[in-house]
Amino acid sequence: MDATSHPETPFSLSAFLIGDRPAGFLLSWVAGFVDTSAFIILFGIFTAHVTGNIALAGSSFVSDDSEKTITRLLMLPTFMLTVALTSLLAQYARRKNWSVFAVLLTAEAIALGIFLIVGVNLSPSLLLDVQEEFIFPIGTAGVVAMAIQNALMKEAKGVFKSYIPTTVMTGNTTQLTIDLVQFLSAKFSQPKGELPNPEAEEAMERMSRFIPVILGFALGGLAAAYFVLLTESWWSLIFPLIIISTLAIAAFVQHNRVTAIGDR
Repeated sequence: MDATSHPETPFSLSAFLIGDRPAGFLLSWVAGFVDTSAFIILFGIFTAHVTGNIALAGSSFVSDDSEKTITRLLMLPTFMLTVALTSLLAQYARRKNWSVFAVLLTAEAIALGIFLIVGVNLSPSLLLDVQEEFIFPIGTAGVVAMAIQNALMKEAKGVFKSYIPTTVMTGNTTQLTIDLVQFLSAKFSQPKGELPNPEAEEAMERMSRFIPVILGFALGGLAAAYFVLLTESWWSLIFPLIIISTLAIAAFVQHNRVTAIGDR
């Protein structure tokens, strides 16, 4: 078990922030914000929902735009390589008995910082002309950051009760719908006066974890659309960077608190 989620640790702000629901909400908000920002400013590049770039590449190929096709296709191997390196980093952190969650959040914060710097320096050129030589490095930096977050959700065992993706909402929406049907079916089929239906309670518990994630992604996307259209600037990416940095600090603090308690 990752020390960030020790069951005997007393309540603290750091423990609350890295809990299932708050962390799930904040991480999905970041993914929604980054993905929407990049899609608007980079003229159709997905950084979180990276497989969507395959469909966009097909569209570019049909329209005989080879540069755009190559740029979008390269996002997938970039994503895969980053996930592989993130997995290796997680293995190293476990061997050192470090907080995997904190280490990977720090890596994501660094990647988001690079994404911000690259975007701020290169995006003004995109306002003058759509140039793939500028879109590619910005898009790559964004994909790297979101690939780390994808791997983080898998590798941070012990922090979350179960794996819930925070970057792609299709599977989450499917599961939420299934749980809603299960909950309503159990409720309507239960005779009055009987004890609570276990199936209904199980479905409700799952929904309580999926809803914050889906809501966070949607709100992040709306916030990105607002700030990007309002400011027409890459500086709005400072918000995801602040959130991930805060979570990283909270994870480190909680890991140290739990370690200190365990040493007593």
